[in-house]
Amino acid sequence: MSKRNRRNFTAEEKVALIRLHLIEKRSVSDICEEYHLNVNQFYTWQQLFFENGAKAFTINKTKKKDFRDQQIADLKDKVSDRDEGIAELMMEHVKLKKKLGLS
Repeated sequence: MSKRNRRNFTAEEKVALIRLHLIEKRSVSDICEEYHLNVNQFYTWQQLFFENGAKAFTINKTKKKDFRDQQIADLKDKVSDRDEGIAELMMEHVKLKKKLGLS
């Protein structure tokens, strides 16, 4: 029994092959022959590509939103730390004034 050589294509390679067909107008049979790929596999990848294409546009928005949320949280932490520092300084100021009899 002979062993079949399986080739695993990366996501980038799959998109590149689909691009050859859609943008460069190469025939599916030529692409499949050149890259030793089953035609049905190519069409499966193409179907997945079109079904999941919308995710390519929503991922960036999600990442930007997560990044913005993290920035907001970091700024809130800084403000909170600053407010705590000011409160401590004010308490020390009041204690010092009382100690010196200036209040």
